[in-house]
Amino acid sequence: MTNEFYTLRNDVKIPKIGFGTWQIEAGKKAYNAVKTAIKNGYRHIDTAQGYQNEASVGKAIRDSDVKREDIFVTSKLESHIKTYDEAKEAFNKTLEELGLDYIDLFIIHAPWPWNEMGKDCSEGNVQVYKALEEAYEAGKARAIGVSNFEPKHLQNIIDNNDIVPHVNQIGYFIGLDQSETIEFCDKNEIFIEAYSPLGIGYLLDNEVIQNVAKNYDKSAAQICIKYLLQKGVTPLPKSVHEHRMIENAQMDFDISETDMKLLDKIEGDPRRWD
Repeated sequence: MTNEFYTLRNDVKIPKIGFGTWQIEAGKKAYNAVKTAIKNGYRHIDTAQGYQNEASVGKAIRDSDVKREDIFVTSKLESHIKTYDEAKEAFNKTLEELGLDYIDLFIIHAPWPWNEMGKDCSEGNVQVYKALEEAYEAGKARAIGVSNFEPKHLQNIIDNNDIVPHVNQIGYFIGLDQSETIEFCDKNEIFIEAYSPLGIGYLLDNEVIQNVAKNYDKSAAQICIKYLLQKGVTPLPKSVHEHRMIENAQMDFDISETDMKLLDKIEGDPRRWD
């Protein structure tokens, strides 16, 4: 599965499974996790300025035996940056931190600062996205997009910028209804990436998912990841354990239509923020 791809609207190929690095500490932990993931076939590495591990992630990519052009690298603009000049400076800093000449995908991390969720930053998002468009036109970013954007945020970008986002990275997993956003993105050819495909681990204890997993002699995590692949999106599982990295990419099975409908009936967001 790590060698299979989706194709973005601009014909850029994106590996079907990514490797997430959220909450992986900078330094040896992030470096070793990314190096191990690449060794085991992952070719899509996702980081962010807010994760504070770009330098470690970039070094692991550069130190790998895989050609740069064969690794798809994503990073994200910090959520509080909402001016053109700051965004331009921050993008260049990401390239510097990663130690790369270009990035495959650069996205706005959120439509508002994390400590002011829900704030109207419409004008700021337009200005920031203009900086991303410039990076794209200059060939420094092969694709650009957003994260955590709802239809109203996306429509603002579409109405006031030149390039429709190539990607919207959202929290998406079994039980979390993202149908409104997904429908909007499908209509506008905006590709969906799914972060937290395991519901930050909480879905692994779900009895329905566990029972479905037994039907295929697979783990609950594998069911969560395969579910998203069968929905046509890119999941971004994360682990610092090699055996789980390997397991998370073993997708040589199909979930039946009956079991997919059973999983579709699960409702609720099991994530905890306290």
